[in-house]
Amino acid sequence: MADLDFIQALEQIILQRLEQNPEDSYTARIAQQGVAKVAQKVGEEGVELALAAVVDSDARVKEEAADLLFHALLLLALRGIPFQEVVTELEQRHRQCGGTQAGNES
Repeated sequence: MADLDFIQALEQIILQRLEQNPEDSYTARIAQQGVAKVAQKVGEEGVELALAAVVDSDARVKEEAADLLFHALLLLALRGIPFQEVVTELEQRHRQCGGTQAGNES
C-alpha cells in the first residue's frame, strides 16, 4: 500500500469506528465527547509536535506528527469533511501562488 493510500484507508477506518461505535475503540470513545474535545486534542497534539521539533529526536517528532494527523482526520470526519477536500484546498493554494509556496503563508 502506497503511503498516501494508507491515509485514505485510515480515514475509512475512522469513519467505520464512528458508525459502529465499538466499546474498545479509542476513536469511538473520544468522538463521543464531541467536536470540542477532539479539537482540543488536535491543539494539544500540535503543541506537542512543535515542542518535539525543537527538543526531541526525529523519532519523537514522527510520533507526534502521526498523533496530530490522526486527530485531525478524526476532527474532519466529525465535521463531515473528507480529507480529499483538504488535499484539493492545498492544490488550489499551490496553483494560486504559482507553485512557489506550500500553503497560505502570511
